[in-house]
Amino acid sequence: QVQLVESGGGLVQAGGSLRLSCAASGLILSSRTMGWFRQAPGKEREFVAAIRWSSSRTYYTDSVKGRFTISRDNAKNTVYLQMNRLKPEDTAVYYCAAVPRMNPQDKDYVYWGQGTQVTVSS
Repeated sequence: QVQLVESGGGLVQAGGSLRLSCAASGLILSSRTMGWFRQAPGKEREFVAAIRWSSSRTYYTDSVKGRFTISRDNAKNTVYLQMNRLKPEDTAVYYCAAVPRMNPQDKDYVYWGQGTQVTVSS
């Protein structure tokens, strides 16, 4: 049984930083493309970042480029999302996902975590 468990969310002031973690069990992340998505209240879930397993190529949505970094630690079977210079509009529940069926930037992933809340105060 595959499980993705996010952690690291919380309340932070604008301009601050958080690092989200996504630990996997039942799945070897080093051979999987992983993604981070977020969903703000009243909005659809949106793509944030992804990292390909084969090349470690990374993708980011425009609004987080230069502020967020996705990375992986294969030894720990964990994917991270380092978020710097956070803004109030980054407030959302953040989800990690594994194994996209097609495009890593689409929401069509096989596995999802339960989400972790990130709140950025102004």
